[in-house]
Amino acid sequence: VVLAVFLALGAPAALAEVDVAVLLDSPTDYSGEITVVGELIGDYGFRSDDFMWTQLNDDSYVTDPVLGGGELSGGNVGVAVRIPSEIAKQLDPPGGYRVRGPIVSATGIWKYHDADRGGESYLDVISVTVVDPGRDLPEHPNPVVLVAGLVLIAGALVSRTQTRRGRR
Repeated sequence: VVLAVFLALGAPAALAEVDVAVLLDSPTDYSGEITVVGELIGDYGFRSDDFMWTQLNDDSYVTDPVLGGGELSGGNVGVAVRIPSEIAKQLDPPGGYRVRGPIVSATGIWKYHDADRGGESYLDVISVTVVDPGRDLPEHPNPVVLVAGLVLIAGALVSRTQTRRGRR
């Protein structure tokens, strides 16, 4: 039993997998390596220092985007990530309105108010594992909106015709 306790104490601690909301609620509780799972969104900002900056979101829209049939369920929740360019160049394009970005498991060092970066808070990524590749989100016309638009156009044409007849 004593040997097992000593071996357990000497074993490396498991990486903490942290939800973004929890990380943002208690940012000073995390130091060392952590893992965050989420969707890469926005733009990939490649910098001269061989790193790429973007946003990693961990909210309901990651697994259930609105264009994919999901419901509106609050705001976006994410953190900045700094990924080495050689890793970032292998990733699918980031998410946006009609694109669900790659869902990744990003492991790195949480930098809270990093003095070297002007007080910015971000995850300094060491490794990335793609959990689900990015994909296009099809957008289909909404029949109600289409009919309403046609009715408005028809109404405008009728109104214009009636106005011209009244002037003559």
